[in-house]
Amino acid sequence: MAIDLSQEAKKGKVEQKIVYESGNEMAAYAAHQINYHIMGYFPISPSTEVAQFLDLMKANGQHDIVLIPADGEHGSAGLCYGASTAGGRVFNATSANGYLYMLEQMPVQSGTRFPMVMNLVCRSVSGPLDIHGDHSDLYFALNTGWPILMCRDPQAVYDMNIMAIKLAEDPEVRLPVLVASDGYFTSHQKRRVEVFAHREDVHAFIGPQPPTGFPDTLDRDNPVTVGPYMNEPDYINNCYQQSVAMYNAERVYDRIRKEYAELTGRDYPILDLYRMEDAEVAVFLLNSASEIIKDVVDQLRAKGIKAGSIAPNLIRPFPQKAIADALRHVKAVTVGDRADSYGAHGGNMVNEIKAALFTHQNHDTMVISRVYGLGGKDFYAEDGHHFFQLALDALAKGRVEVPFDYYGHTPGDPEKAPQRILNPMKYEDLKTGLITVTPNEETGKLNVRIPPLRSLTKKPKRLAPGHGACPGCGIFSGLELFFKGIEGDIVALFQTGCAMVVTTGFPYSAHKATYIHNLFQNGAATLSGVVEMFWERKRRGELDHLNLKDDFTFVMVTGDGGMDIGMGPAIGAALRNHKMIILEYDNEGYMNTGAQLSYSTPIGHRTSTSNVGSHQGGKLFHHKDTAQIMAATNIPYVFTGSEAFPQDLVKKAAKAQWYAQNEGLVYGKILITCPLNWLSEDQDGTDIVGAAVNSCFFPLYEVERGVTTITYNPEEKNKKIPLADWLKTMGKTRHMVKPDYAEALQHFEREVERRWTILKAKHENPYL
Repeated sequence: MAIDLSQEAKKGKVEQKIVYESGNEMAAYAAHQINYHIMGYFPISPSTEVAQFLDLMKANGQHDIVLIPADGEHGSAGLCYGASTAGGRVFNATSANGYLYMLEQMPVQSGTRFPMVMNLVCRSVSGPLDIHGDHSDLYFALNTGWPILMCRDPQAVYDMNIMAIKLAEDPEVRLPVLVASDGYFTSHQKRRVEVFAHREDVHAFIGPQPPTGFPDTLDRDNPVTVGPYMNEPDYINNCYQQSVAMYNAERVYDRIRKEYAELTGRDYPILDLYRMEDAEVAVFLLNSASEIIKDVVDQLRAKGIKAGSIAPNLIRPFPQKAIADALRHVKAVTVGDRADSYGAHGGNMVNEIKAALFTHQNHDTMVISRVYGLGGKDFYAEDGHHFFQLALDALAKGRVEVPFDYYGHTPGDPEKAPQRILNPMKYEDLKTGLITVTPNEETGKLNVRIPPLRSLTKKPKRLAPGHGACPGCGIFSGLELFFKGIEGDIVALFQTGCAMVVTTGFPYSAHKATYIHNLFQNGAATLSGVVEMFWERKRRGELDHLNLKDDFTFVMVTGDGGMDIGMGPAIGAALRNHKMIILEYDNEGYMNTGAQLSYSTPIGHRTSTSNVGSHQGGKLFHHKDTAQIMAATNIPYVFTGSEAFPQDLVKKAAKAQWYAQNEGLVYGKILITCPLNWLSEDQDGTDIVGAAVNSCFFPLYEVERGVTTITYNPEEKNKKIPLADWLKTMGKTRHMVKPDYAEALQHFEREVERRWTILKAKHENPYL
């Protein structure tokens, strides 16, 4: 993983070497040297790479960490909590909405005093969706009871991760620790980094594991109750003890960082003070921006201005007295917050600094608050000059004219308001009358009549060609083919994923019909709310003015692993039987975040978190049969489809619409190609998904009112092919046909044949 130049650092007491790596790589590098027991994880940008790098090292036998892919961030937090109660060392990494999804688990971890380390690679919190870096997720962490260490560059990411586990496990602390770095600024920035040359020296510094004298759930001679129900006065006593431990963390951190400085020559005092000894004006910033501001300080000093900067290496516990002391002789300070605390007249940092000054009797320092850099907006030296100018203006006038404001935003311009580019589709063009669906009273199924597909080419496409998908992406050809079978108006909801991201870059949209987006995990619940509001407003006569020709068809589009993290809400919607369609495009991974494994990834397949190496041969467990899971909820209609069999898919779409408008929820799954991450040719997509069907890996069938029907049987048509023939078509699976992976291939073949045999039995017997 790392470029080892075999150079020894010339400072410190331990042998070190130099690597050139990013912040994410250094978090993984530190974790692999610590050799944690467990990492529970779920992919989300920009922190996803941490698990990817660890998995790549795992495949090559460089560490023993058990990497557990969760079904969502909430699940990953639960995995980590459970593992930490069992006495081992635990690691995680996340960002933004992923952190918020696990947020309710965070106080449980700290309130029951089980150590672990988590890297928060800071990113904007939705909505709207923005994947770039600010501190809006970090500020949610302030009240969770976790000590928080700050990392201004990749070197700090490495060093803080080494110190974090020692801090977490210290007997005076015993709390989980958060290590925060800036997404994309630090996480993906390559820098020269000094690291311990030998893992043994890392272990000597952090101490033995597990620490003795503390309970864990695997000590059979000392059974414990973890997380009991607790009334007052015990609850307040528990919180008090946690508070004492948090404040202890400042003193313990100070001791640990001095020990670390002796070993490595690198010191991280609680406050990084730059030229503050006689400063009259100062700027306070967190993390990566705090390095840029130092150049501005030097430029101002060259002009005779007594400028300085402050950046904390620790914000929980908040170093209140140290900050008040540092500002004792400063006449004006500008505090930059990379997130707002809406309605509080400033972000969290400025309000805590004001409290520090008030508490420690410093009423003379004027404080200017500015929210900056949201959504990944860059911070340049000229921005730093502006911040200092605000302080200098206050100094000259003796007052702060605008105590709080945003910096870097632009006023709206009516002339630049987004204009409608795509005209609404006409109902007459969408309702062709060429497709007919009629119930068959004898069979209890639907009879569907579709014309030759060329007759449907005149129907307008639901998505405009202006999207930004990769060449050869199978999502939109698959979706458009499905929508050919839908007559009339739709309302579509897209969960987070490639299909959402590449079609809705503000201020443009490729969607011709009404479109909604909600978080990765909650699309089904959201659309079910829309559905029920439609029917209730229609019942009350509130939609009569719209002159609707037919009812809307409500379609939720999910993929890129969305039926992992979104499985619970999808099952809930199915059990409630809302009149809607859930359509999953299955590209066998989390492709929108960088091709990580999902539960739909088949066994043995290579992804960025199931690498192939001397110690690992791709994904280690079988793929989830989502269609069968949804069929078990007893919804009216379930189907699978493929663009390689277009008539079959269009017929199923027509059935799906009838059931969604007349009986309840429909689930459909279409297999689509992802040439970029399947490592296949752009033009081969239809052939590849066709081979998946003919190998019986992805059988085409429907479950109509509980009765299973195989709609295409390659055996009966003498078109069945060996599974290996399909695997050969993709770079991500070619390794499986090599002799070294013969056992994995046989395991996969047996499972595919088992599922196919069960499906045939269900086809032959309507009671199965």
